Amino acid sequence: MQHPATAPLVLAGYIATIPAANLLIEHVGNLPVGFGYVAPAGVYMVGLALVLRDLAREAVGRTAVLAAIAVGAALSWWLADPALAVASAAAFAVAETMDFTVYEPLRQRGLLVAMLVSNAVGLLADSLIFLRVAFGNFGYLPGQLLGKTWMTLAAVAAIAAIQRRRAQAVAA
Repeated sequence: MQHPATAPLVLAGYIATIPAANLLIEHVGNLPVGFGYVAPAGVYMVGLALVLRDLAREAVGRTAVLAAIAVGAALSWWLADPALAVASAAAFAVAETMDFTVYEPLRQRGLLVAMLVSNAVGLLADSLIFLRVAFGNFGYLPGQLLGKTWMTLAAVAAIAAIQRRRAQAVAA
């Protein structure tokens, strides 16, 4: 899927999404995500993290991605406001590990199928853990799920378009 030279960029982008999500939550607050719902501003970065984790897996392999999950959780812990640190690190570590666990056996069915199914599991786990620990309730749950789903669908659509273009170029 990716050129080998982009692998370090995908991995770095993946790791950076969680500190970026925390900064957005702290400095932007809530954002509308559609259909009258709002979510903490980091919602799109977390959705992107799920997608980039899958792409990083394909680019650098399982071991590097598992290490990146640990690095992302640690960065989340160290860089987040203390009120968000536990919620963010726990949600990231658990959700990304669940996404990884679901993604691995589905890889044989294709990148897009594996990404859609594993991200559905990951975004639900991330939302439930983060909201419960950070806010003590699930008031933002519909917005969280919607925002992360938008990001997953947008990324899958972009990846599908790239795959089609590459297939057409090879066929020509």
